[in-house]
Amino acid sequence: MAQSILISGGGVAGLTLAYWLVRAGVKPVIVESSPQLRTGGYMIDFWGVGYTVAERMGLCADLHRLGYDIREIRLLDEVGHSEAVLSTDSLREALGGRYVSLLRGDLVWELCAALEDSAEIIFGDRVTTLRRCDHGVLAEFERQPARVFDAVVGADGIHSNVRELAFGAQTGFVRSLGYWAAAFTAEGYEHRDPGVYLSRTVPGRQVVRCTLRGTSSVFFIVLADEVMNNRLIGSPQDARGFLAEALSGMGWEVPAIIAALERSEDLYFDSVCQIRMPTWSTGPIVLLGDAAYCPSLLAGEGASFAMAGAYVLAGELAASGGEPERAFRAYERHLKAFMDRKQRSALRLGGWFAPRTRLGLVIRNQLTRLAGIPGASNLLLKPMVADRLSLPSYPWSIGLVT
Repeated sequence: MAQSILISGGGVAGLTLAYWLVRAGVKPVIVESSPQLRTGGYMIDFWGVGYTVAERMGLCADLHRLGYDIREIRLLDEVGHSEAVLSTDSLREALGGRYVSLLRGDLVWELCAALEDSAEIIFGDRVTTLRRCDHGVLAEFERQPARVFDAVVGADGIHSNVRELAFGAQTGFVRSLGYWAAAFTAEGYEHRDPGVYLSRTVPGRQVVRCTLRGTSSVFFIVLADEVMNNRLIGSPQDARGFLAEALSGMGWEVPAIIAALERSEDLYFDSVCQIRMPTWSTGPIVLLGDAAYCPSLLAGEGASFAMAGAYVLAGELAASGGEPERAFRAYERHLKAFMDRKQRSALRLGGWFAPRTRLGLVIRNQLTRLAGIPGASNLLLKPMVADRLSLPSYPWSIGLVT
């Protein structure tokens, strides 16, 4: 198999791939543009094929220990009264208990710890050039000396640097879904409601709060494109000002949330989009996770799909006999049709989070109430959370090869 593999991106996809490559006898190189591990991030609900990969890595007990026992979702009116409540018991039942809510950064931390220093990780650097050569790919970096690799994996997110270098400008592959999303954490937020997602929505705008351990809370915001009104955001401070303006007048705790936003240090703000590509590889260069097949931030399984893809890609590289292009074709055969279906089903999810009209908001709230009724919840939730994909078993993935 390919003996030298460069992974661009030290997030969920890149770290999972490195773990499984090490199990297959390869010591990969990870280059991460951040000066340190990205441990911040928003709350994710983790289940499905990625949960299966985490089980095979022996991580699930630790993920549940780090996770949060979210028992219900409350949709609130302008004074904080519940308009609809959905117990997560129905979701747990639909998933057979194989479900946990946790911060994305905590998942990244556990994946890095699982590597146990068995992969070379270069922080604070990025690939600047990729050139095909007789022995694979010559990668040039901003700071490190150039190196030749048998294969290069772009696991560097929606705005993938590797994808742009190998396939061209991202505009050809990015499909906007008509919404924007923001997330941040803040210390010392005065209101505490452990185990609950609290959500306030008006047409085209939603804000969600979740209590964390200690004194922290995490916040998630969804805005329809028309709220943005073609506004250009040039800096984090511009984003804070715009978000404060967009959220004003929503009632509930929004003035306190705007104050928390001002003192936050980890604001994420980006358009909600999908990455659609006819193929995920070109020669000895391949894309993984959001860089290749992001279903959208609102679809809920980005981390899960990244881990599943990493597991399959590592398995096919191990089985390829040193022919990475053969491995890449097999990786796509296993996953592409599945991800195409998932992307199609994700197209309408923005309207669930932040309906654009009052009628849409009423319908969303009614469906939420219906989902809380025993029996009806299975009919509504099971199709939404089902992952009809069987992950292959590779000999080294079950301990037969170390």
